[in-house]
Amino acid sequence: MAEYIDESGGIESTTVGVFRTAATVKGGRRFSFSSLVVVGDRNGRVGAGYGKANQVPPAIEKAQKSARRAMQSYPMQGRTITHVVEGRFGASRVRLIPASPGTGVIAGAAVRAVLEMMGVQDCLTKSYGSNNSKNLVKAVIDGLSQLRSKDEVQALRGVDLGTTIVEDMVATTTAAVATSEEEAPA
Repeated sequence: MAEYIDESGGIESTTVGVFRTAATVKGGRRFSFSSLVVVGDRNGRVGAGYGKANQVPPAIEKAQKSARRAMQSYPMQGRTITHVVEGRFGASRVRLIPASPGTGVIAGAAVRAVLEMMGVQDCLTKSYGSNNSKNLVKAVIDGLSQLRSKDEVQALRGVDLGTTIVEDMVATTTAAVATSEEEAPA
């Protein structure tokens, strides 16, 4: 569940996982905790952070602080991503596929956390390889960093691209919703 960490900036935070480790010492076991947190403004900006401490609340606070420092802005096409990308980190690979409006975010918990904090509402995902949540979150961030907006690509190539497949998909669904609303009896 997301919680606001900065009301003025609209920055929300969600904890992906809390991990416990134990060191055996003379008196028994000494536990320490680490946490993985994703923060975002649900408007194209997202960051992930990792923090360690001897108790859970300080570990989460450290992770939130780290995630806020790592926040970056990524391009979006309406409520979805601009094109298909594949992010990699370690043995984890995550494929992010834009979806038409109304599809929702089809993803596991770690991938969903990043996409929802970014503000993506329609996206299909598939993960390959390791399902370690730390590596999956970093793989999604890697995939998002590969995203380019249509204007960026046009400027780099020096050509006019016309309408993209994602733009057509969004326009078709929007038109279909508009006509069904007109036909619906009041």
